[in-house]
Amino acid sequence: MTNFLPLYIDPGTGSMLFSILIGACATLFFLSKALILKIKLFFSKGKNDGIVDKSYKNYVIYCEDKRYWTVFQPIVEEFENRKIEITYYTSAKDDPIFEKNFNYVKSEYIGEGNKAFAKLNLLSAGFVLMTTPGLQVYQLKRSKNVKHYSHIFHSTGDPTMYRLFGIDYFDSILLTGDYQAEDIRTLEKQRNLPAKELVTVGCTYLDVLSKKMESIPNEENHQFTVLVSPSWGPSGLLSLYGERLLDPLVNSGLNVILRPHPQSKISEKDMLEKLKARYENAKNLTWDNERDNIYSMKKADIMISDFSGIIYDYTFLCDKPVMYANAELNLEPYDAFDINKTIWQFETINKIGIKIEEKDFANLKNVILNASDNPELSELRKKAKNEAWQHIGEAGKLTADYMISTVEKLSN
Repeated sequence: MTNFLPLYIDPGTGSMLFSILIGACATLFFLSKALILKIKLFFSKGKNDGIVDKSYKNYVIYCEDKRYWTVFQPIVEEFENRKIEITYYTSAKDDPIFEKNFNYVKSEYIGEGNKAFAKLNLLSAGFVLMTTPGLQVYQLKRSKNVKHYSHIFHSTGDPTMYRLFGIDYFDSILLTGDYQAEDIRTLEKQRNLPAKELVTVGCTYLDVLSKKMESIPNEENHQFTVLVSPSWGPSGLLSLYGERLLDPLVNSGLNVILRPHPQSKISEKDMLEKLKARYENAKNLTWDNERDNIYSMKKADIMISDFSGIIYDYTFLCDKPVMYANAELNLEPYDAFDINKTIWQFETINKIGIKIEEKDFANLKNVILNASDNPELSELRKKAKNEAWQHIGEAGKLTADYMISTVEKLSN
C-alpha cells in the first residue's frame, strides 16, 4: 500500500500562487474581450470600415492608492471644469473620488494588484497618467493600444529615488521643478533610452494641501509640538532607533506627534504594535493616522525625520525648522545609485536641516528648544522651494493642458 504524504505549501508561496492565479484569470477575461473585438473587425471587412474600438478612451488616470487622490484632484477638476471626459481607474474602494458628483469624470474601482494590472495592460487609450513606477518592468506592462504613457511625481524629491528602471519606459515625465530633468537625462544616456518628454507642471498635491492648510484655524493655547514623521524600512528612523529616540522625547514632557509612513503599517506592523504598547500611557504622545498630514504639520513647531520626502512638504508648506537623523540610505536598489553624485534631496537637507545623531538623544529636549531658525536657514528653505515647487497653484491646469495637447498631436 502506497503512503501519500500531504503536500505543504508555506504561506508566502501560497499567497504568491494565489496572486498568480487571480492575475491569470483576470488576464484571460480581458483577453477574451480583445479577441471578440478582433473577430468583429475581421468579419466587418468590406461591410463597415467605420467600426471603432468602443473601449477606447482619450484620457485615463490610474490611482493605485487613495493617498494619491490629492495628486490627481486638481487634474480631474480641471477636466470637469472644461467639460472634457476623463476616466479615473482606482485600486482603492474608498477612494475620495467616489464622494464627488462629477459629470465628466468617470470613476471605476478596478481591484488591486494583478487584477488591476490585467485591466491596465489591455487598455485602449490615448493618454494614460499615473504615479505608479515600474512600467514595463514588473507586472504593469505597456498596452499596444495606448498611445502615450506619462508619469507624474507624488513628491518634490529626486526622480531617481525609485527602484531601478522605475520611470525608464514612460513617454513623458511631469516634473515638479526643472532641477529633476538633469538626472533623468543622465540615466537615458547611460541606458541608451529614447529621450522622454520632460514637462515642468509644478506639484498638484502641494497646491491642494496649501489651500487646505489655509483653512485650518490656529490652535488656542498652543503647546510647543514636535512632529516625528519618518520614512519606512530598515534605514528609517523608527526601525533604526525606535524607543532610543522616542523615550527621551516622551520623557521631555514636550508635546509629541508620531506619524509613521503609510507603508510602515503594512511592512512594519509588528514594530509599530510594540511601540504603541510601550507608549500606551504616554499622555504627551499622539499617533497620527489621518489621511492628510497637514493637520499635524500645522500644529508642529519642528519636525524630526530622516530621508523622507515629507521633509520638503513640511518645509515648503510651513517654513519651519527640520531636524534629521540618519539621512543616509543604501542607494544600490535605486536609480540614484547610477548617478554617481549626491542627489538633490540629500544635498539640500544638509543645507536646510539641523542634523542630530544618536549621541544627541539623551539631551534631545535642549537640542530641540535651542534649535535656531536663523535668517540664513530661512533663505535656504526659500531657495529649495523655488527649485522644487514651480508654477505654484497651476499644476492641475498645466497637466490638463499637456494631456489635451498631446492627444490632439497624436490624433493628427
